[in-house]
Amino acid sequence: MKLFFTRFNQEEDTRPLWLRLVFNKYIIVLLIFLGIFLFSGDKSLIDSFRRSQRIRQTKAQIERTRKQIDECHREIRTMSNTDSLERFARENYYMHAEGEDVYLIGK
Repeated sequence: MKLFFTRFNQEEDTRPLWLRLVFNKYIIVLLIFLGIFLFSGDKSLIDSFRRSQRIRQTKAQIERTRKQIDECHREIRTMSNTDSLERFARENYYMHAEGEDVYLIGK
């Protein structure tokens, strides 16, 4: 028995540090756990990242749509007046009253 322990203690591990770490049982278990945590199942870290990215994109789209809706409401309020409706038609659709000449300059 004494021979075994002295022989065991006298042996040095000549493998490089990175090789000893790769074959360490705790490191192997940790890597397996991280692999399962990152890549498997519906609640993996990668899927969670994709979902949060999609949520951010959807919120940005909602904000853009709200701004467009507000702009449309402003235009509707503007168009309710007949004078502003006539002005809008002249500026955007180049309409004119009978007997008027319309000249387009630099557009």
